Amino acid sequence: MDSFKNQSAPPPEAKLHFLDYWRIIRIRKAIIITVFLITAIIATAVTFILPESYASTCRIKVEGENGGGDINSSTGNPATQSPYDPFFIQTTFEIIQSEVVLSNVVNQLNLNVVWGKKYNNGEPLKTTETIDVLKRRMVLQPVRNTKLISIMVYSDDKEEAAKLANTVAVAYQEYRLNTRKEYTLGGLRELEEQIKQSDAKIQASQTNVEYLRGKLKIVDMDPNSVMPTPTINQQMLQTYNQQMIEGERTYKSLQTQLEELKGLDNEKLRDVLPTVTSDPMLSDLLGKLHATQQQYVTYTNDYAPADLHITRLQSMLAELTSEIDARVIGIMRALESEVKSKNAALQALREAVDQAKATDQQEQERGQPYWDEKRNLETLKEFNKQLAAKIESIKVDLVIPATSLVMITDYARPGDAPVKPNKTMNIGLGLVFGLIMGIGLAFFIEYLDTSVKTIDDVERAFQAPVLGVIPQNVGILADEGPESKHAEAYRVLRTNILFSRKDDKLNSIVVVSAGAGEGKSTTTLNLATVFAQTGQRILLVDSDLRRPTLHKLLKVGNNIGLTNYLLKQNTIAEVIQTTNVPMLDFMASGKLPNSSMGILGSGQMKEMVSELKQRYDYIFFDSPPILGVSDASILASEMDLVVQIIQYRRYPQPMNIRAKQMIEKVGGNFVGIVLNNINMSQDESYYYYSGYYHDYYYSRNEKEQEAEASKPGTTPGSKSSGSGDTEAGGIKQKY
Repeated sequence: MDSFKNQSAPPPEAKLHFLDYWRIIRIRKAIIITVFLITAIIATAVTFILPESYASTCRIKVEGENGGGDINSSTGNPATQSPYDPFFIQTTFEIIQSEVVLSNVVNQLNLNVVWGKKYNNGEPLKTTETIDVLKRRMVLQPVRNTKLISIMVYSDDKEEAAKLANTVAVAYQEYRLNTRKEYTLGGLRELEEQIKQSDAKIQASQTNVEYLRGKLKIVDMDPNSVMPTPTINQQMLQTYNQQMIEGERTYKSLQTQLEELKGLDNEKLRDVLPTVTSDPMLSDLLGKLHATQQQYVTYTNDYAPADLHITRLQSMLAELTSEIDARVIGIMRALESEVKSKNAALQALREAVDQAKATDQQEQERGQPYWDEKRNLETLKEFNKQLAAKIESIKVDLVIPATSLVMITDYARPGDAPVKPNKTMNIGLGLVFGLIMGIGLAFFIEYLDTSVKTIDDVERAFQAPVLGVIPQNVGILADEGPESKHAEAYRVLRTNILFSRKDDKLNSIVVVSAGAGEGKSTTTLNLATVFAQTGQRILLVDSDLRRPTLHKLLKVGNNIGLTNYLLKQNTIAEVIQTTNVPMLDFMASGKLPNSSMGILGSGQMKEMVSELKQRYDYIFFDSPPILGVSDASILASEMDLVVQIIQYRRYPQPMNIRAKQMIEKVGGNFVGIVLNNINMSQDESYYYYSGYYHDYYYSRNEKEQEAEASKPGTTPGSKSSGSGDTEAGGIKQKY
């Protein structure tokens, strides 16, 4: 069948399923349980052997040098608190564990002598040794989101544990206070020296100021001023700038308006000027002109042009027009005069401001040395004032110690029960760790194990079909009978071998294996047995001339056999023996000659095989391991079909792959692989190759089987044939 052909495609990638992990755990459960129990026992023993230890905790509140609610002497207000700094907390831990602090604890409690009697055979310990012991017993931890630090000390004496924790807290508090006092005194001496130097500088600067004042003839009426009084101050300058901006804007507006008016004729000026400027005379003249013009129009409708009224009105119109023109000219001249006046005033203001600035600049430059020295004097006085305030603040701090730098909030008390060892936790961790180690070791061993474990391993690594799966602890079918629960596995193997044949004339089969002890001889015997149970004439030949075993399994003699025939000492009829299995004959190996290779590869061997193929339906040859001697390679090249046996979890995969390559190299017709000695109870993936058939077909009691046999159309023996065909069909379909 095509499904049994060797595949040339690359092997599929191996992917582990959850069931694969569970399979490994089941197979390696002995290792897991052993490691688990050993670890659990060790953890329990160590837990009960360890000495008991008590713990006491003292809490302290730690502030930085600039925080903690201290009073600032210069202002009288609380000092500003610095934000929480984890680096400061870690620094505090290191200081608490330093020799400077812990040596005071050792001296106060006389630990060198006390612990020397307890741990050093009565000899006093060195201070450094005692400090190392104390550090190992001490645990420092910050309280989350606070400035509190817990000092926990362990000891086999609960009273000693509390005393140690409290003494460490007090020693650190004293260290901080003493350090603060030393720094403060040092700073005070430095500040007092600086204020003396500052007083000298102030005196020299004061003398220089008086000298420069007289030399430069500086008029300084304000003793607090540090610059000359300007002629024009900033506020005046801002006002003048605003006036100049406003004058500039007014001047440009009037100038633009004047230029536009000059471009108009007299008649248009008459109409435009009243809207530009308010002139009562021009408005009165324009009103009279309009009234006269209306009267003139009225009279021209009633009187002749030469009439006295018309003449008088014409004279009045001419006179009004002349007066209006004269007034327009006067207004234009007035506008021109106003523009010039605005420009002159703007220029005068600019000159005055510039003159004031120049005067101030000259005065500033002339008195610059004096004012610089006066400013320097004021700076020295301010610095001297700050130094004096700082000195007073430090003196107050010396009188009132900053005890809030380290505040003991909770004193340690003796514990009621030991805290070490934590038996429940230690044993629990031992159990968990043991389980993890056991499972890890099981998977590590599984990783190192490269033997064949599953059908997927065969199909992926060997690129060959699996013809059958033989369960563990299989006996001899000839002794167990045709209804053996293991027989079906060999029936499946028989069916798959038959399907793998390309020609019905191929009836000589050799069974090979890579190494010894893989169940090759037992498989060959049982396979020949199931073939014989079908009514076909079968011959079983023990061609393992090195270590023949089939005659022992069949309980017959090995005096004459294959070697006797090949050496022409006996005929075929004389070397063939009958067995207690119907239709199954047996040819033993005979006595081992000096060179078996020459015998198996001889022409006599080929003639014998050809003759036996004519007499029997199938011939099965048992062979030695193919990697051990050359006999198996010769047999593989001479037989029609070659079947390779691989024992479950015995030899590495490369060894079995090498055996398959040797079969193909010598030209053997390799048809497939048989997995042998499978542990069905540990690997559920093989259940359907053996257990399913037995559970399904043999779980009925005798009454049920008799009732089934009495049904119409059922003949004796149909159960066996039907089961074999069904199972064979299932296997054929799978591969």
